[in-house]
Amino acid sequence: MSYGAVMDTAAYLERLDIPDPGAPSVAALRALHAAHVERVAYEVLDIHLGRPTEIGPEASAERVAERGRGGYCYHLNGAFSLLLDRLGYDVVWHRAGVQNWPDPVAPGPPLANHLALTVRGLPSDECPDGTWLVDVGLGDALHDPLPLRAGRYPQGPFVYELRPSEVAPGGWRFAHDPGGSFAGMDFGTGGATVDEFAARHLHLSTSPESGFVRACTVQRRDATGVDTLTGCVLHRAGEGAETRTLETSAEWYATLAERFGLALTDVDDAAREALWARIAAAHEAWRAAQAGTSHV
Repeated sequence: MSYGAVMDTAAYLERLDIPDPGAPSVAALRALHAAHVERVAYEVLDIHLGRPTEIGPEASAERVAERGRGGYCYHLNGAFSLLLDRLGYDVVWHRAGVQNWPDPVAPGPPLANHLALTVRGLPSDECPDGTWLVDVGLGDALHDPLPLRAGRYPQGPFVYELRPSEVAPGGWRFAHDPGGSFAGMDFGTGGATVDEFAARHLHLSTSPESGFVRACTVQRRDATGVDTLTGCVLHRAGEGAETRTLETSAEWYATLAERFGLALTDVDDAAREALWARIAAAHEAWRAAQAGTSHV
């Protein structure tokens, strides 16, 4: 990826609470990655607010650093790649395809429903060639970067696997834990540009067939588990596991702010009311469908 964008690096690092990460290193990359997934939520709120979003790295970095927002893979990995580039890391964008559990086959990189990143030039005992899978945009997946070599990797309550991809020649398959929200992700080793994700971004953010449109989802990973808010249902997997329903607007917005770091200072009162009305209505429809199913 070629970067011509500018960004407020200090503001971004302040969001991560890492004012000076130091020179590029494996330890610094781990710290930056963990801070990002813990402090910058995976979220699709703007879709449910009816707000189109840009996915260029500069716009995404401004979204994270100055607006206090998160996003999904194009926003999160796009922004993080720009930050890493400014800090001196060698970052490469890759077309990728996420396979959801119902999908009979992996879609592979041609679908481009995911932006994956690798960082090169950081050799270590566990990663002799120095290439790392870096992904802060997979929701409930990686807490730390993975060495790009075949193996199984435990992180918190999950165990991941990296292996050669069967659908991306020369590429890689990231297999999620059986308890994760999706089956896996395949990516090629070639580089990619932002234009290659534009069509899929439009589909994901506007199509009635998109899971992002059908369900309002927010996720935040930490070292011991993951918090997921789907509509009005809050679920914690891992340490401190719980599932409960948020019944009021006040409780819902407080949870966004306190657990997911989303104060939504860029959303006015009228938009907040409209968003909550949409979320609550969808939850009631879901609850009614569940009740109907239970009597079949």
